[in-house]
Amino acid sequence: MNDEQVHGAIELPAGSWWDWDVVAWDRGRFLLAADYDLTYHHALELVFTMPTFVSCPANFHDPEFRAPTSEELATVTRRLGETPPVLVAFEADAGGSEPVSCLIAADRLDIVQGIVLRYWREDVAPDQRFAPWVRPGE
Repeated sequence: MNDEQVHGAIELPAGSWWDWDVVAWDRGRFLLAADYDLTYHHALELVFTMPTFVSCPANFHDPEFRAPTSEELATVTRRLGETPPVLVAFEADAGGSEPVSCLIAADRLDIVQGIVLRYWREDVAPDQRFAPWVRPGE
């Protein structure tokens, strides 16, 4: 996904990516985390670098990624003044009576796998890391 235009449906690695939430959002990064249950950890991250347009709920379930429509691409391009290098579209269950349409535009998209713990523990494995909000001893 790096250094190229992504306007098609993204493909996720094999896994049970049912539960999703926003883990970080600042000027330089918009990060979505996923797993089958986000209570203790997540194992998939979609890292959008330099996000320029975001329309999605803070947490959602079972997204279906698809290519953005020509109308969605035109709308985002008009708002930004240029075509974004990355435009990701999906429908997701946000708890309402019907799915929510979501769009995210950014300069880059990285898909990162690995266990990210959402709570403190002393015996963390070498291939695990902590979520940004976890502090030692908490």
